[in-house]
Amino acid sequence: MRIQQLTVGMMGVCCYIVSCEETNRAAIIDPGGDEERILSTCRQNDLQVEYLIATHGHPDHVCGNGPLKEATGAAIVMHRADAEFFGRADIKGFFSQLGLPESPPPDILVEDKDTITFGNESLTVIHTPGHTPGGICLYNAPDCFTGDTLFVGGVGRTDFPGGSTDELSRSIRTRLLTLPPETVVWPGHGYGGARSTIGEEARSNPFLV
Repeated sequence: MRIQQLTVGMMGVCCYIVSCEETNRAAIIDPGGDEERILSTCRQNDLQVEYLIATHGHPDHVCGNGPLKEATGAAIVMHRADAEFFGRADIKGFFSQLGLPESPPPDILVEDKDTITFGNESLTVIHTPGHTPGGICLYNAPDCFTGDTLFVGGVGRTDFPGGSTDELSRSIRTRLLTLPPETVVWPGHGYGGARSTIGEEARSNPFLV
């Protein structure tokens, strides 16, 4: 699987363009702005984008969904719990304070252990609630896209609506740290670095040791 990491938008989201090298079919994970740069990267590699996948529903991770869906026809994918949570009027009102565009409604709702296939590649959904109710990570050994669940040397915040410190800790310890130690961690923001491994985070992440 080909992986291209771009830092996009006003909040420095790590957006990933993942693609099948044999077929050039692709998915975009967390398009948080800079849509033209994302599209240009896809065009340069002759990619056919089939999915726009949200690791969670926070506006900084989904604000590019509308323009990219219009440009590519790709289906928007989100966990069912986040689709329901971020569809609520009170939650929309709270996050509208960030001044970022809303995502159109998701076309595909996923659950834990579902797979998203593009060409000869696929991503397995790992439900990791805590940062948001429907937060997910996406796994294709040896790579795991951890969104705002797990950063390099950090973890996602839990003080926004829908967050839970206990749930986040449980998700990381039971769903992520159980992956092989050589698993590459691709985070949703590059606060502590652009990538790490599960083994390194288990050894040195101050929120986990």
